Amino acid sequence: MSASFPHRPVGVWLIGARGSVATTVVAGCAALAARLHPPTGLLTETPVFTGTGLPPLSSLVFGGHDTTDCPLPKRAEALTAAGVLPYGVTTAVTAELAAADREIRTGGPLSGDLRDEEELTAAFAADIQDFVRRTGVARAVVVNVASTEPPPSGTALPPSSLYAAAALRAGCPYVNFTPSTGLHHPALAGAAEASGLPYAGRDGKTGQTLLRSVLGPMFAQRALAVRAWSGTNLLGGGDGAALADPAAAAAKNAGKERVLADTLGHAPQGEVHIDDVPALGDWKTAWDHIAFDGFLGTRMVLQTIWQGCDSALAAPLVLDLARLTARAHEAGLSGPLRELGFYFKDPLGDGPAGLTEQYADLARLAARLRTPTGGEGEGEQW
Repeated sequence: MSASFPHRPVGVWLIGARGSVATTVVAGCAALAARLHPPTGLLTETPVFTGTGLPPLSSLVFGGHDTTDCPLPKRAEALTAAGVLPYGVTTAVTAELAAADREIRTGGPLSGDLRDEEELTAAFAADIQDFVRRTGVARAVVVNVASTEPPPSGTALPPSSLYAAAALRAGCPYVNFTPSTGLHHPALAGAAEASGLPYAGRDGKTGQTLLRSVLGPMFAQRALAVRAWSGTNLLGGGDGAALADPAAAAAKNAGKERVLADTLGHAPQGEVHIDDVPALGDWKTAWDHIAFDGFLGTRMVLQTIWQGCDSALAAPLVLDLARLTARAHEAGLSGPLRELGFYFKDPLGDGPAGLTEQYADLARLAARLRTPTGGEGEGEQW
């Protein structure tokens, strides 16, 4: 339900391009463009974005960096067997998966790679620029969907920041869908500001924190005193393995806990724990235990259980963010896109933490992007 670009397609360069989230993004985009499934979970296909000039799903061209070599069609077959992708979709979009796979370049740094930070950044930027030239896209958005990395130690740039620096050098907007450092590194602050590019992040809000951003304001608005809020996450797949590292888990949990402090006005007792359960694969369970006081100090408890498929939750958000950031770039917006805080656990800028207020911010961005003609030349309609 978005107005189409009147000319060239738009590139989406995925960091972690052969992972579960990226594979679901590519397969899902192709399936929606072919009208094999309705755009459930895709906010940019709802009426609030009518006439905003977003690139149609059919105009998106995918490429990216990864350090693995499993082809996307094979990866999609594994996701189908695991129940992540619907039966029949992989077969129907094999050509699109293969086309995207041909645009994936080797990332890094790999073991034994002796290139320094400048050489790696230059190589990554050259890959992105070559993609833009060869495919003829009007612009490309770089989106980090790779596994979570530990916080950096010392002054060295971690891989996520090397890719972010490469995006800036290639003249591309950047979205960090992970809790990894990316553009948050102090060494990149000046380059990000000077680039004149829009950027957004970080850490996509897909499950437990999404629910917290709704429940936190509810308790505050009803003047109920939250005493403790504890959470446990069970997940498998690549993210589960990456978050088995305590340092990586700490980076992930920071955003989960921050939303409570921001919406409640204080940090309640309790922590978030993440357990790697490989047997769960791409599926995750999040449990929250909330202890609160009611009228006259009556003690009460709310417990929630969220069970979902991580890639299926993340993929529509990635597509939304790629389309919105590309349109913001075309419209001449620059700097942190605070209005995209709706999508993140740890959003850039000084926007609100509650989901309702974040949605209102997002709607205001839609109004800014709306074309003067009110959406002539609409793209996909559902």
